[in-house]
Amino acid sequence: MAQFDHVSVKKKANVYFDGKCVSHTVLFPNGTRCTVGVIFPSTLTFNTGSPELMEINDGVCNVRLKDEENWTTYKAGEKFTVPGNSSFDIEVIETVDYVCHFE
Repeated sequence: MAQFDHVSVKKKANVYFDGKCVSHTVLFPNGTRCTVGVIFPSTLTFNTGSPELMEINDGVCNVRLKDEENWTTYKAGEKFTVPGNSSFDIEVIETVDYVCHFE
């Protein structure tokens, strides 16, 4: 899907890690939400409340889920899931353009 139709977007940006991650929240008519943003080259740890599906639109990153030893590389067109009440480390090699779907 190249675009979201019939949605609301919160104007205020979500800015994390001193500007290394910037996103906007998208609200769907059915009550679900996602964020659309970018993560600049860095190594960061994100905590999750609810389960997340991360869709990589552009860029390259390595991801390690909580309690895992190995890193997995993701690039444009790929996705990964993160359980709720967990965390993941992300090492961004090339600026990542992403959509985070909250499940």
